[in-house]
Amino acid sequence: MPVKPDDLRAALRHWATGVSVVTAEANGTPQGMTVSAFASVSLEPPQVLVCIEQGTRTHDAISQSGAFAVSILNENQQEHSERFAGQRGDEADRFTGVATHTASTGAPVLDEANAYLDCRVDSAHDTGTHTIFVGLVEASGVSESAHRPLLYYSRGYRQLVDDS
Repeated sequence: MPVKPDDLRAALRHWATGVSVVTAEANGTPQGMTVSAFASVSLEPPQVLVCIEQGTRTHDAISQSGAFAVSILNENQQEHSERFAGQRGDEADRFTGVATHTASTGAPVLDEANAYLDCRVDSAHDTGTHTIFVGLVEASGVSESAHRPLLYYSRGYRQLVDDS
């Protein structure tokens, strides 16, 4: 018998994770959401995956466009994380005042992120309430002024501490 959702959430709070925003654009409208379910799949071919809740606008945009971008946030972008998680304003306003650019697929990439991956959907796997989108990475970049990563652990943002 599977564990209850609250028990799973309690256990997963002990998994420290980086914070990323997944974006897509369909019909001229950008969509995006904060995700922690993001991982590298393969170096050859270059693939990553994201898990996106079905029924969200971002899910629909990825499904329609066949593309998505992952912006890996830095410690100075907590506001972006909260905004794209829906904690600051309406979902329709998430891109207002946020500087973006595009790389290969047309999906928005958040400026000043530590890194980005711009992907074409290679496969999609529905499971439970989410879809696992595996993306073939068509473009990537790393910020010249990269900062420490934005981290999330046990219901709060955390920072790396230098040992030196």
